[in-house]
Amino acid sequence: MAEPFKNLINPALVRSAARQLARTWPEFDSSVFTTRAERGLEGLELKARAMQIADALEATLPNDFARAADVLERALAAPGAEREVTGPEVAADGLSGWILWPVGEFVARRGIESPNRALGALHAITQRFTAEFAIRPLILAHPALVFETLATWTRDPSPHVRRLVSEGSRPRLPWGLQLKSLIVDPSPSLPLLRALQDDESAYVRRSVANHLNDIAKDHPALVAEWLERYLPSATVERRALLRHASRTLIKQGDRRVLKAWGLGRRFSGTAEFSLAPRRVAVGESLTMMLTLRSTFNRPQQLVIDYAVHHVKSDGTTSPKVFKGWTVVLAPHAELRLKKRHSMKRVTTRRYYPGRHAIDVHVNGEPVASASFTLST
Repeated sequence: MAEPFKNLINPALVRSAARQLARTWPEFDSSVFTTRAERGLEGLELKARAMQIADALEATLPNDFARAADVLERALAAPGAEREVTGPEVAADGLSGWILWPVGEFVARRGIESPNRALGALHAITQRFTAEFAIRPLILAHPALVFETLATWTRDPSPHVRRLVSEGSRPRLPWGLQLKSLIVDPSPSLPLLRALQDDESAYVRRSVANHLNDIAKDHPALVAEWLERYLPSATVERRALLRHASRTLIKQGDRRVLKAWGLGRRFSGTAEFSLAPRRVAVGESLTMMLTLRSTFNRPQQLVIDYAVHHVKSDGTTSPKVFKGWTVVLAPHAELRLKKRHSMKRVTTRRYYPGRHAIDVHVNGEPVASASFTLST
């Protein structure tokens, strides 16, 4: 069984942080910090663990924020490589990895009245983990200052810092504080995304794609216009970015976006769709079989997605769209496709028994459906 995600922040990480902070500031009370940070930690989920450790930092670091920020920066490990942090690593030379989530939270809380110093600390922290959560309260409290700073960071030599420009200002960042003003009007972030969409780092470009996909959920016309402007002359790398940024609108069948990708024509033909088995239990898989027959005298480029209508606790259903296939169907040809779909338990979704429907969408239009019964 996989290790629970919450264990990315654990007592060993707390004790390692205490040693690093005491190394750089001999007055640091490691005993008080570890006692407060570890109290009931095993029973908390990941975000709650980060918040509790941030509470312990508030209780033990200097009251003067500038002094506290100096202590934290001296305790940091060397800047990390360009990669996602996925495990509970403990660096021997200083603070890095998941312990920096609560460190960033401390900076966001205590540095809100000293935004320039707080931004300097986050610039350092993000090179060892990420500061995408911590910078968001500063955006809300000091938008002009933060966006001016982010504009300069688009040219920073560190890809971690450049990624923070995009990731930290995403309007709907998962786990992060929603930036409601940017949900309403994303225009302050658009110059930043333009500056980064051709960044040399795929790590940065992927964040730009996710940011544009966030914007698409509230301003689809803006993203359609972005595609119409920047797709025709796009490099291979920019095309990949824009394709990822388009994923929600393609799944929704947005006509302008589909047209920008050469997918604006509706499917001409027939579709047959079936599932096997028709009864599955949580943890098992089912096989989807789709047959497309063309009635058109030219090749058709088709993007095929499918929506699983998951049963909720109250008996209603909620659709979740998954990627299927991207194919070219020859004139008057038949194409048979097969794909397995897992009903394995995941941390982000709870399964309930009952009848689940699956709809197939071709170029954004529903063309076939089938159903299966799920048992727990």
